[in-house]
Amino acid sequence: MDIFHSLRIAASGLTSQRLRLDVISNNIANANTTRTEEGGAYKRESVVFRPREGQTAFHLPVPAFVAARHNTEVTPQMSGVQVSKIVQDDTPGQRVYQPDHPDADADGYVTYPNVNIATEMTDMLSATRSYEANVTVLNAIKSMALRALDIGRL
Repeated sequence: MDIFHSLRIAASGLTSQRLRLDVISNNIANANTTRTEEGGAYKRESVVFRPREGQTAFHLPVPAFVAARHNTEVTPQMSGVQVSKIVQDDTPGQRVYQPDHPDADADGYVTYPNVNIATEMTDMLSATRSYEANVTVLNAIKSMALRALDIGRL
């Protein structure tokens, strides 16, 4: 296994989690946006990940319980993660009676975005922890490379 493959895997995680954090931040920033260019209230977005294809980095054996469940002995090829798409949540937002609001409908109700701040903060914490885990991997790789250089100097 090449050390650069490990770096690419960790970097793909960093890049993906950074985009996830950007999307979460956008959701929080638009938590009260009742009017968008598309019309209507802002709709919450979320990031969908998928395994990165190509540039196989290394092989991990499938754990026995996974192989038994899926009837397989195939060794998966790990090459990192990437964002496959950003999707909008079509769950309806909360309707609040505010007849004086400029975006109120004929009945006086305003539809607010379907953004739940508690959910967004939980997702942000998860993305931050994932980002930190990838930074830890990068630091471990760096440490191993430096020790390998030290061994070469002896």
